[in-house]
This record gives sequence, C-alpha cells and structure tokens, in this order.
Amino acid sequence: MGKMVAHSQQSVAAAKRNQLRSAAGRSWDATTGKIRSALGRVASAAVAREVNPAWFGYRRILHETVPDYFKRRGENAQAGSFTTVHRENVARHPLPRNFSSRDELPDDQGWWGYSFWDVPQRRSSETFIATLPDCLITWYRDPSKADDFYPAILNQDRRALMMREVRFRPLHAETLRSAPRPVRLKRATWFIERVYHNHSHWLTAHLPKLLLLRERGMLGQVLLPPDRSPAIDGSLRMLGLAPEDFQTYDSSRPLAVDELTIVGTDRFRPELLRLIPEAYGVNEAAQPHRKVFISRLKAARRRLVNENEVWPLLEPLGFERVFMEELSFEAQVQLMRETAVLVAPHGAGLTNMVFCPEGARIVEIADLGFPNPNFYAVASAMGHNYWLVQAESEGDVHPLEKDLRVDPAAVAEILPQLTGSQKA
Repeated sequence: MGKMVAHSQQSVAAAKRNQLRSAAGRSWDATTGKIRSALGRVASAAVAREVNPAWFGYRRILHETVPDYFKRRGENAQAGSFTTVHRENVARHPLPRNFSSRDELPDDQGWWGYSFWDVPQRRSSETFIATLPDCLITWYRDPSKADDFYPAILNQDRRALMMREVRFRPLHAETLRSAPRPVRLKRATWFIERVYHNHSHWLTAHLPKLLLLRERGMLGQVLLPPDRSPAIDGSLRMLGLAPEDFQTYDSSRPLAVDELTIVGTDRFRPELLRLIPEAYGVNEAAQPHRKVFISRLKAARRRLVNENEVWPLLEPLGFERVFMEELSFEAQVQLMRETAVLVAPHGAGLTNMVFCPEGARIVEIADLGFPNPNFYAVASAMGHNYWLVQAESEGDVHPLEKDLRVDPAAVAEILPQLTGSQKA
C-alpha cells in the first residue's frame, strides 16, 4: 500500500513538473515570438531606409517593377537606361469559331491573370529593354514541382524586380544565405524566366525575346542556361545560332553583374509571337495542306482517354495522328509549316501552332472547369482560326495532371467547318 501511495505522489509531482515545463515553454515561445516580431519590424524599417537586406539574411526585401525603379531613380544617369519597344495596348481578337457570344466564355482568371473572356479584348503590357547597374541574380529549382526553375533579380538598391515569372520568393532568401560568393560579370543579358525548360514556355515566353534581341543586334551578352532541352538547342540551331557560342553560368553560384540588360515582354503579344514564323521561314513556305491530330496517349498526363472514339472521326478525313515527343524540334517545325488544320487536347504540343501559316484552323480540346486561356491567346495572336471543344476531366489528381474525356459528337459537330472552305 505504501508503495502505491509513493508512486501516486511521484506521479503527481511529475505531472506538476510537466505543467511547469509546459508553462515555461509557452512563456519562452511567446517571448521568442515577440523578439522575432520586433526584429522583423526593425529589419523592415532598416531595409525601407536602404539598408542592405543581406544584413538580415534577405528576410526582408522590398519589391518594385522595372518602370518604378526608373521613376524612383529619376533622370540619374547612374540608374541605367530604359527603352520602350511596344507600348501597352489592347489587341482585338475574334471569338472561338464555335462560340456566338463572349459571355459564353469562362471568366475565371485562375492562375493566369486573365481569362478566356478577356482574350477578345486582351490588354498587352509594354515591351521594354532596360540596362541596370550592379544587379544580383539568384535562382533555385523546386524538386517538388518537377525541378521547376525560379529566378530572381535584385537591383543596385537590393530591391527585388517584379517581372513576369521573375520575382523574389522566400526560398531565394534561403538560397542566398547558403550560397557561395557570387560570380561577377561585367556585362550580361538575362532573359530567363520560370520553367524555361517547358516547351510551351520556351516557345512563347523566351524565344520571342531572343528574336527581339537578335533583331536589335543584342545577342552578344545573352546568358543561356547550362541545362537545356534538345528542343531549346534545336530552336537555336535552326536560326543559325550555336548554343555553345553563348555565355552561360555556374548553376551553383549566384551572379553579380555590373551592367545587366533585361527584357520585359507580354507572353502573348502579337508583335512578339509573330517574330517566330518570320524567323523560321513559315511565311515563305508552300501552301499548307496537312491535317494533323496531336495524340497524348504516350504522355504522362492530360491524355484523351477516349481517343479511340475520336480518331475514327478524323482518320477518314485525311488527318494524320502524330506524337510530338517522337519528333525532333526541326521535324516538328517542318510538320507545322505544312499544316492547315491542327486538332489536339490541351497540352504543350499545341504551342507548335506558332509554326503554322497564318489562318490555320486550330482546335483545342480542353477542360473548362479549370480554364487555361493560353492557347486561345496564342492562336489569336498568330491570326489563326480557333475552335474550343469542351471536355471533362478525370482523375483524383491536381487539375494540371488530369486526363480528359470529350463527347465525340462535340468533335463531329465542328468537322465540316474544318474541312470545308472557311475564310480566315
């Protein structure tokens, strides 16, 4: 009995000690939280007064657009230079050919910052080329997102520049805190954005920048990423450019550039996207005659699961079924130069329409429950005729990963418009 009482007393004492420790722990956590909050306010105030954010481990960073940087710096020659190539404007585009009202289009902007509803009167932001002194460039890859590439640029005041797909994120601060000393370059031109290795992003966001720089005789200081796909290198070689002749960088170290040139563009601006067919000889190609269906059966995601119900509708009309992943970049360009009608489920292969002659007939099969207007924007900018066929998504996965199922009757309904005479 005595042992039981002693054990009970020990248990009570232990419980009291645990309560005291827990209370002390909560008190400590509250105290450290207040300290961190106070330090954060100090860091924010200091950075706002132009103290180098490196002193605080880049935990506090001010952000600004490139035009705002020049407004803040005024006419100071040491600020650098800013040239507007295209001013902001509104491009007027037709509705998808199988839609009769703009209000039938989804108005969900989702991740994209604009919607299908916006495309007929889409506002294109300005195109600019700017040169800034004393910039720091850093980046990281995210293994949880298929090793997607995320770059950031800090200007001479160590404010983060806000550009399309180039902005400072918390992981950039972690990267800078652990990075070795930056590699210093006297001059460089940086045109690389997030996920540059994605086929669609390369063609619509990056290639037009290179063509604009080439047009202006400014390719000499361009930095190419060291990790490139065969399509990236193939796209350069077709232009007569050798990838190995370009500068690159050490992917393990940040870059400090004394004089950095950057290019700001709108990804779907007609004046930029139409540089592509001009550069690749599409405008001089023979009259297009091929009808192509891009299959995604061999893709890892966004397959058209009932393709076997759709293909019998297309094959008798002379369509060819192609797997873009089996073709070299050069072969893809040649195929598209000869293509008059292109049908495909939503996916990167559809971006190859930029190599189709103007007025091509483009059909996108897409899930409008997760509406991505990018291919409608590309088709419109290129001057193509565009049809949008609604599909349903399948699979308990991320919306970008889901397969598609389309009603064959919806495809059959538009086929006479694709194969008959139709003015652009």
